[in-house]
Amino acid sequence: MASGPRPFREGEWVLLDGEGVDPILAPVRAGTQTIDRSTSIDLTGLIGALPGTRFAWLGVAYTAVRPSLADRLARLKRGAQIVTGKDAAQIVFRAGIGPGASVAEAGSGSGALTLALAHAVGPMGTVVSYDRRPDFLRAARANVAAAGWAERVRFVERDVVADGLDTEGLDAVILDLPEPWQVVAAARSALVPGGYLVTYSPTYNQLERSVREMRSAGFGPVDAEEVLVRALHVGEGGTRPDFEMLGHTGFLGFGRRRR
Repeated sequence: MASGPRPFREGEWVLLDGEGVDPILAPVRAGTQTIDRSTSIDLTGLIGALPGTRFAWLGVAYTAVRPSLADRLARLKRGAQIVTGKDAAQIVFRAGIGPGASVAEAGSGSGALTLALAHAVGPMGTVVSYDRRPDFLRAARANVAAAGWAERVRFVERDVVADGLDTEGLDAVILDLPEPWQVVAAARSALVPGGYLVTYSPTYNQLERSVREMRSAGFGPVDAEEVLVRALHVGEGGTRPDFEMLGHTGFLGFGRRRR
């Protein structure tokens, strides 16, 4: 039997959705808090309130709801090129990443894939995010914290090409690097039998070298794909594809550790 909506608990994150204004993403806590470094808000009244509760602030009427992954990603501040939602969703699906999983990514970039992985593993799972650039790590860490999932991710400044991974027993490893083939052996050692290795590469040459290395290292089956998304303009009697589409972003390579 379905239960009713769960009230907001202190400490969880809420999305305030108002018409004609940017949504606000913030934790529910007692007292005044600062958001976006300059603006203060008091969400004390939302503790114990139900989703759909109306909330007035600075003359704007908001509706309080639980944020989706898309809501959290929309707030992401971009620096490095991100792994888009279409590719992140396929990575999570194909690699079998779910609640309680232990996964690693290299590199962190702006933290978009990090957020998708943190969402997938849930509060009982863990994500390790490697990057050799401290500025990327700072940006990704800030974005993950702003989305409310800092406790699910461990950020590590490390050149995995030179030094490998410092984690074992992983269910999945995702490599978003210029030279992912150089990390295949280290990733295999870090994975549990049956764990997945995923590479994300913008060019055919990178994909070919990565797939060749995965096959040589005993991954199988190894395959590759590209995800394309075409939006539709829906109108009464005039539905058609949009003139623009989200086309090539990267090629995905997938391999599973056999033993």
